[in-house]
Amino acid sequence: MSPEARAAIGKRAGLSSGLLGMLCVLGELCFLLPDLLVSKEALPVYAANIEHVRAILGASIAVTIVLGVLAVALTRPNRRGLLGIALGATALLMGGPGAEALAVGGPRSFSVGLDYFVLELLVLGLIFMPIEALFPLRAQRVLRAGWETDLKHFFVSHAGVQLLSFAALIPAQVLFAWAVQLDFQRAVAAQPIWLQVVEIIVVVDFATYWIHRAFHQVPWLWNFHAIHHSSLQMDWLAGSRMHPVDVVVTRSVAILPVFVLGFAPPAFYAYLAIVSFHAVFIHANVRWHFPYLRWIVTTPEYHHWHHSSDEEGIDKNFVSFLPAWDVLFGTAHQPDYWPKRYGTVNFQPPETYLGQLFYPFRRRGKVTPYG
Repeated sequence: MSPEARAAIGKRAGLSSGLLGMLCVLGELCFLLPDLLVSKEALPVYAANIEHVRAILGASIAVTIVLGVLAVALTRPNRRGLLGIALGATALLMGGPGAEALAVGGPRSFSVGLDYFVLELLVLGLIFMPIEALFPLRAQRVLRAGWETDLKHFFVSHAGVQLLSFAALIPAQVLFAWAVQLDFQRAVAAQPIWLQVVEIIVVVDFATYWIHRAFHQVPWLWNFHAIHHSSLQMDWLAGSRMHPVDVVVTRSVAILPVFVLGFAPPAFYAYLAIVSFHAVFIHANVRWHFPYLRWIVTTPEYHHWHHSSDEEGIDKNFVSFLPAWDVLFGTAHQPDYWPKRYGTVNFQPPETYLGQLFYPFRRRGKVTPYG
């Protein structure tokens, strides 16, 4: 094996070991403090499949250490490999796959939802990192510029899912509490789950189309949404770059029709699973071309034009799922080629997480979308 190949494999192994080791330690914390850190809705599911969950954790710890050793053996010094080994050892010291919950008080009404972050990052990373390596649209590093900032956004929007979801529910509960348990809502909830999922996609996509368009066309809203468009490179993690204000407002608008129409919770959870995966997919750095499907369901090719700073793509393709709304309202744009550039046009928000968090409140003077 050539020195270059050894260095490349060692680098990838070290990176994988470090990231997986971090998830293992966070997973151990979920085992130790379930009432504080684990989503309440998910606790019964984990309890029913506890042996499988423990097996996944044990395998992840083993892979973390093996990858770390491989990284150190191939390239020295390899700080990420050493970090992975240390994190794997820490996870074992915390109890490993046999960890039990600590007695630190009774059940709580609120939890952080750390499990959601761990599982999503693990599953999505295992799916999309290999896909982007095999079918890249553009040659770019896994650790491309801004990945650490996007990982922090991912953590806030996923580990803080309980808090953000609660904040998003407030407008619906305040404005439409009178609409709970009406007769037509019972009829809606009695429909087949698959039909409710389709209906949720249609009505939520219609609602989010308009709030998304407003975020582009109302200057003070654009200050928040500009954070999402500040990524200069697209990949599966780039879609997580969103200001918390943007997240809460968009989710509030999305939840309103679901709340008012009375869709059954299982249908809504199924919808969330579908769109969560789909939202990551359409930001991915993949060169896949879908000539016909892209006009039925948004694809990476379709959504990349929304993130383009090329003039022809500005303020186009607002939908999350159904291009029909863009077609109907005249904002669809899908040529047979990919955009050349991404990001904002006349200004670029800072790349640090805290800088992006406070950026909308620091802008002064007249600000127009993309300018």
